[in-house]
Amino acid sequence: MKAVVQRVTRASVTVGGEQISAIGRGICVLLGISMEDSQKEVEHMVRKILNLRVFEDESGKHWSKSVMDKEYEVLCVSQFTLQCVLKGNKPDFHLAMPTEQAESFYNSFLEQLRKSYRPELIRDGKFGAYMQVHIQNDGPVTIELESPAPGAASSDPKQLSKLEKQQQRKEKTRAKGPSESSKERNAPRKEDRSASSGAEGDVSSEREP
Repeated sequence: MKAVVQRVTRASVTVGGEQISAIGRGICVLLGISMEDSQKEVEHMVRKILNLRVFEDESGKHWSKSVMDKEYEVLCVSQFTLQCVLKGNKPDFHLAMPTEQAESFYNSFLEQLRKSYRPELIRDGKFGAYMQVHIQNDGPVTIELESPAPGAASSDPKQLSKLEKQQQRKEKTRAKGPSESSKERNAPRKEDRSASSGAEGDVSSEREP
């Protein structure tokens, strides 16, 4: 499942010249459903969307508050084209969930969203309709979200954080170069240096680092 989340001052959906949905300050979510999506992906995406910190706090600090913290509105629009794969220059949508399945799946996503937030603050477009979506992006701020691929190694945030820290430690170690102990192991012994100097005398000392 993919989503494009835009922070907006206002957004609306028009079908056949008639406005069917509109919100003020909040977020507009364009949602693309894939053939492999399940309830697990729904729960993941709802959690991410509602907790995404794209608003400032009371002191003006950016990236501090979510749409739920601010009690702003959410406009959702189903957009299968997010599941596009290009074949040359032609879009191909075979990865998108078929319409007859996607509609009920999209409705379950909306139901979960309303259950997790305030139902009266959730708006949506018209599934399967030819829509004009009017978005006044605030910033602009646009965030792309994607649910973990089925069978991914781990979707546990704590485990992912642990793996990230391990990777950071490895990168720091590489950046520092060889450790002191490895330098000691690789350095020639004192007696070896003395033996190798032979008749050259002080010349060997000049070659030492």
